[in-house]
Amino acid sequence: MNDDTQAALSYTSYLSLDELLDAQHPRSDEHDELLFIVIHQVYELWFKQVLHEALYLQEQLEAGNTAHAVRTLRRILTIFKVVVAQIDVLETMTPSQFTSFRARLDASSGFQSAQFRVLEAVLGRRDERVFAHYPEGGEQRAQIADAMSRPSLFDSFATYLAVKGYDVPTGRDVTKPLEPSPALQEVLLRVYRDDTGPSVVAEHLVDLDEGMQEWRYRHVKMVERTIGDKTGTGGSSGAHYLRTTLFSPMFPDLWAVRSRL
Repeated sequence: MNDDTQAALSYTSYLSLDELLDAQHPRSDEHDELLFIVIHQVYELWFKQVLHEALYLQEQLEAGNTAHAVRTLRRILTIFKVVVAQIDVLETMTPSQFTSFRARLDASSGFQSAQFRVLEAVLGRRDERVFAHYPEGGEQRAQIADAMSRPSLFDSFATYLAVKGYDVPTGRDVTKPLEPSPALQEVLLRVYRDDTGPSVVAEHLVDLDEGMQEWRYRHVKMVERTIGDKTGTGGSSGAHYLRTTLFSPMFPDLWAVRSRL
């Protein structure tokens, strides 16, 4: 970087603050709509960061790098805590305050967050029903489909265990949903009994699974207290659908072994 470039760089230009702070466009004069927009834009920024960290995490796991994997998992877990805490800010908006501008949202809905769908796929979800919100040939649909075709985070963890010398079952079709595997559970029992680096990674993955479930629970309760059982924006089923996502672990084998430890 030359001296002229360094001189021209400022906090504002480095962070593209002019573009960032001009990216909020309320469609009403209601005071609370700006909060709604900012919160969801911040969510998208955090989703972007989590996806960035998750890709790095998979690389570190597949290379057998315990220390870097643990540090990255801790960062992701901390981000999830922030994401969940942001619901507290959103819940300062009363149902009547949200209703005052809700009609202006038209067909837009949080169900259309492609980044969250990609994150779900990275964490192991394989459900083609999510494509209902994304037209064929579109870039977002392609991104989600690509994520569903790649090994999930748990697949990378299985590779990590194999690198660490555990006899991990092979041949799983990574395009299919994660299903409980008795053979893999036997490996996980050994991992926990050995009580070394891999068991630490496993426990952090349980923390991540729990954090995701906490996010889903807080999200559904926020929707219920704001709009009850009304149809969601964009025609979604709102809280009814969100309740169906509760208490479904992403990493079932890590939960299945708990009663045998």
